Formats: sequence, C-alpha cells, structure tokens
Amino acid sequence: MATDPTALTYLALGDSYTIGEGVASGERWPVRLTLALREEGVPLEFPRTLATTGWTTDELSTAMDAAQPPLGRYDFVSLLIGVNNQYRGRSVGDYRGEFHELLRRAIRLAGDRSDRVLVLSIPDWGVTPFAATQGRDAAQVAAELDAYNAAAAELCAQHGVAFVDITDTSRARGAEQSMLVDDGLHPSAAMYALWAGHALPVARGLLGRRE
Repeated sequence: MATDPTALTYLALGDSYTIGEGVASGERWPVRLTLALREEGVPLEFPRTLATTGWTTDELSTAMDAAQPPLGRYDFVSLLIGVNNQYRGRSVGDYRGEFHELLRRAIRLAGDRSDRVLVLSIPDWGVTPFAATQGRDAAQVAAELDAYNAAAAELCAQHGVAFVDITDTSRARGAEQSMLVDDGLHPSAAMYALWAGHALPVARGLLGRRE
C-alpha cells in the first residue's frame, strides 16, 4: 500500500517511559497520542521510537548519533528524558546542560521548527511501591524532580517549545495498583492513557499549524 503523501512523520525520543516498559507497544503514550490524533483527522504516522529503559540524557544523545537508519527530518518530535539522571544522583546542572543540547537537536530534527516539538515533564516515581521498597525518601525524590522539571520548562520556554506537565498526575495516581505494571514502578496502559490525554490538545494545536 502506498504511503499517504500528506502523512506527518513523528520521532519519539526518551527512556522507559517512551518505550513503555512492561506494556504492549500499542499502549505506549506516543502511540496512544498518535491514534487519538488520527481519529481527529490529523494524518500522523506511527512514531519512530528511539528509547530504551535506563537511558540518561547523555545515553540518548549517543544513541541518536548511532541511530540506523540515521535520524532525518520529522514533522513532529517528542522528548521525555531525565528520570535516570535523577535516579543515579546526577546534578540538576548536568541535566540542564545535557537536556538543553537534546532540545536543540530535537528542534533541528523537526526542521528547525520549535513549534513542532513537544516535551513531557518527568513523572514522579517516588510515590511508587518500588520507591518504598528501595527505601527512597519520597519528598527528596519529588524535590529533585521538581528541580529537573523546572530547568526543562525554563529551557522549553526560551526556545518556544511546548511543555506538558504530567508530573502532577503521576503523583496523584502513581501509587495506585491499576496505574502500574507488575514491577511496581513503571506506568500501566491506564497511566499512559492519562498522559496521552494531557498531550493531545497541545499536540493538536502544534500539528494544526501548516506551512
């Protein structure tokens, strides 16, 4: 079947939250977002996903360099990265610098259109049963992630990139069994559906801008 010449291409960059650790590929938030947009008549292709559980900002950048086939130009790019930086105890300053470079790269990959890039905030894993079994201080995890997300939001504002906050939802519902897969850490399909719902109106607005 011939490819729709009007279809918009999509690149999803991230870590376990983008690859959907523990859920079927059709339940990942970028795929759910794509399906929702297609139902509204937006001709968005299913995403090329460059994401792996455990990746930090620098590891994602290295993977982007080595991607095969090489990364080209996309009509839409999403980025969700940083939780593993925080988990490994890296500083906000390091995250800020590495995230900034990833954001610049995402904009270039979107044809230098910052209005075609969508960033999701880092969810708060500190509320999960996994964090409790690890003996993690939920308040400390929350404070550190708030600092990471503040840095990312500031950089997105500077570049005119849309920033969608899903952290509050992860905090409010991230301890619920139905919102987690069996490892007690990673989101379930139900949680990803909530994230996609938050991203949908923003993505709709971005992809409605044609040139």
